[in-house]
Amino acid sequence: MSIQKIPEKNSILFVWLNNYAGILLKTPSKTLVIDPVDVKAKNLQNIDAILITHEHYDHLDPPLITEIQKATGCIVIADVASAKKLQLAVPKEKLQAIKPEMEAKVGEVSVKAEKSNHPAQAPVTYIITSEDQVKIYHTSDSLPFPELAKMGQKENFDVVFCTVGIAPSSTPQTGFEIARLTKPQIAVPYHTATAASQKEFAELIKMELHRTACLIPEQNKIYQISKRK
Repeated sequence: MSIQKIPEKNSILFVWLNNYAGILLKTPSKTLVIDPVDVKAKNLQNIDAILITHEHYDHLDPPLITEIQKATGCIVIADVASAKKLQLAVPKEKLQAIKPEMEAKVGEVSVKAEKSNHPAQAPVTYIITSEDQVKIYHTSDSLPFPELAKMGQKENFDVVFCTVGIAPSSTPQTGFEIARLTKPQIAVPYHTATAASQKEFAELIKMELHRTACLIPEQNKIYQISKRK
């Protein structure tokens, strides 16, 4: 499951880890894992940072985070509610609480927290910008919200992960709305246990967003995304 190879210039590699928002992301110099659950710590090696979006069970597994952090020495960047749950498990100097509009650095990789439209205590989404300016938007399991349109214009996203199931009120249509507002080069349907929801999302993208491609991921498979030209 760990990504051994280095992405090509102006590219990133990613793996979808579970039925939820678990993403392993590799830039030329750093490896980040977002919302790891339902995965073994031994399969996540050479991690530089763990990012947590909110405290729900399908996004936050404190014992797993503790195990990964101890094994790798990585930093943990988490929303305020999750950081509170982790404060006795992760060394203080390795734990950073983050709120919308705050930015953290993992080497030359930027991690900026943004708003999330989800019923949790203090949820965030993440804009991740690689060393060579590949832009990734991890929406956790957020529903769409109006500010996404302005964000999409400003950031010019290369890839956006869009929730299409499982989470409250989320459907292929709400996932499509996130893609419609952000207009990425590539939209990835995730946070679902069914291939049908991913397929429905892909059909909406094909019909309505002619400049956005859809990548339907398989779990534990490595994908490469290159910077928009």
